[in-house]
Amino acid sequence: MAKSDLPAYEQVKAFIKQHIGSGEWRPGDPVPSESALMQQFGISRMTVNRALRELAGEGLVTRVQGSGTKVAQLHRISSKLTIRDIHEEVAERGHLHTSRVLLSAKEKARAELAASLGLRAGGAVFHTVLLHMENGVPIQYEDRYVNPAAAPKYLETDFTQTSPTLHLLRHAPLTEASYSIEACLPTAEEAKELAIKRSEPCLIMMRRTVSGAHVASVARLVYPGTRYSFAGQFQA
Repeated sequence: MAKSDLPAYEQVKAFIKQHIGSGEWRPGDPVPSESALMQQFGISRMTVNRALRELAGEGLVTRVQGSGTKVAQLHRISSKLTIRDIHEEVAERGHLHTSRVLLSAKEKARAELAASLGLRAGGAVFHTVLLHMENGVPIQYEDRYVNPAAAPKYLETDFTQTSPTLHLLRHAPLTEASYSIEACLPTAEEAKELAIKRSEPCLIMMRRTVSGAHVASVARLVYPGTRYSFAGQFQA
């Protein structure tokens, strides 16, 4: 295996997710046994077990005593994922959501972006930048790249009426999603559109979604820290 900075269990997870996301392993297909993964990665059974346990918790695989590990059915994967549409969030608060399209274009994917989307460098990619507002106040700067193979009619959408998130939920149903959130300063362009100072901290979410055999989109979502907070609910 090639060297990686990821912890060993994350390498196993990434390996399995890659095969599921590419469509090579279909729902119901067996995942390599713990012994096979131990030998392939040169790691302990405990490490492999942790990777499989976390994948099962994410709804990507099912583990049955005596039957091994298998790729989960898509409906089980989808039931674990909740991607909120910002229009719905604002409406639930009884406020008015509006958006302004800053960019909607077909571009050539640079190498790093192409790798994230599973495309060849220089391949076509859809790029949109939107500013979302709540009662006229900017609350999110959305910079998104979309794989044309996952949503071929993406750029035909009127994003002032249908959000990019809603379009993708309708036309590229999720089978996997990952995200990270951190506090960072905005870029000059982001600060300008959000009508904040560059010194004002923002909550920045990086989100990647997969639909079947395709990576559907990667997005950078920027929220002014003083105007937005993330909330969730967990139930055993």
